[in-house]
Amino acid sequence: METDKPATRAWVISPDIKSDQNRREPVSALEEAVALAAALPKIEVLGSETVRLPRLHPGMFFGKGKIAELKARLTGAEVELVLIDGHVGPVQQRNLEKEWKVKILDRTGLILEIFGDRARTAEGVLQVEMAALSYQRSRLVRAWTHLERQRGGFGFVGGPGETQQEADRRAIDDQLVRLKKQLEKVVRTRTLHRAARAKVPYPIVALVGYTNAGKSTLFNRLTGADVLVKDMLFATLDPTMRRVAMPSGDEVIMSDTVGFISNLPTELVAAFRATLEEVLDADLILHVRDISHAQSAEQSRDVMTILNSLGVADGAPLLEVWNKIDKLPDDTRAALSVQAERTDGIFAVSALTGEGIGPLLQAVAETLKDPRHIETLTLAFKEGRKRAWLFEEGIVETDTQTESGYSMQVLWTARQKERFERL
Repeated sequence: METDKPATRAWVISPDIKSDQNRREPVSALEEAVALAAALPKIEVLGSETVRLPRLHPGMFFGKGKIAELKARLTGAEVELVLIDGHVGPVQQRNLEKEWKVKILDRTGLILEIFGDRARTAEGVLQVEMAALSYQRSRLVRAWTHLERQRGGFGFVGGPGETQQEADRRAIDDQLVRLKKQLEKVVRTRTLHRAARAKVPYPIVALVGYTNAGKSTLFNRLTGADVLVKDMLFATLDPTMRRVAMPSGDEVIMSDTVGFISNLPTELVAAFRATLEEVLDADLILHVRDISHAQSAEQSRDVMTILNSLGVADGAPLLEVWNKIDKLPDDTRAALSVQAERTDGIFAVSALTGEGIGPLLQAVAETLKDPRHIETLTLAFKEGRKRAWLFEEGIVETDTQTESGYSMQVLWTARQKERFERL
């Protein structure tokens, strides 16, 4: 009878590099690195540590003394995999693996593994595969000795055959081209879905935030949906959308998105831009923060940096949701609740208990209630579908038939006008 493969014995190292201007608080950085490791199935974290370095060693990442010290510890614990929470170059990776006799995975490789395990939709899977191939391609630079071998040609052309490295890189490039074509088809299909949604008079509210901030729990609280909720980084990787009725009776489409993370590799930001396209189309963004986290302010800055890089931070109104107030001591909780009440656009809530959800929903409804203005439209007879849409929206004030079509006065919002123009 076949038994389950035992968990891989892993050790987590969080480098604290003195010369790094973007260095994070060491304790929180190590906690996040361990949480990332725990998000991978079949990983048993035997130990973790912060390693302080004045600077990175170009060939080995660590200095000789530290490498020897760590080797003794890893060998004693019979470690099979070392997760280094930082960027490890291909040459550094090869040298460390040779020295320690273990598999090395850096932060990018680890996040890719998690993404690969979590992605569910066709688009998400394709994006992960493309990001993984781009990462793998960068590892081909002097990464393994077998890549120095020459591969002989058929003799039709003079000169040496191509190296194994060149062949591997070419194969990856061919695969990337194929995947890009597949992804374009998927994105086109999704664009059609978005165009269909443009006909629906429901504004889109996107939940964004640092990974593990409680977005999926809040999404479930607001929508009654059964989305995967785990105390685990990157529990959600594909946007989930549900229709939600506001207390005012209006309806919105709520979108739960992938969590952001600090130092997210640039190739992953690019690969997941389409996954975040629901945010690009959002009429309102809810920035969910784990206000109980020691690094909540830093996490918030990381999220806003990514939103700015996507070009959405200034596009739609944004409300800040201070989640997990139930985890705070009573005095801190009371002070933050008062601060939120006195500050426009901030709401202290507990997605777990439901505390503060009512005022948040009321603010969502108020924010989405756009001012209306009168406008005169001239439609040709052949634009019957547009005319029907205007009537469906209930915004037609007058409708006069002319020799060439219709002259209509409509009372609408800027959002309705934008949807009309996209029809």
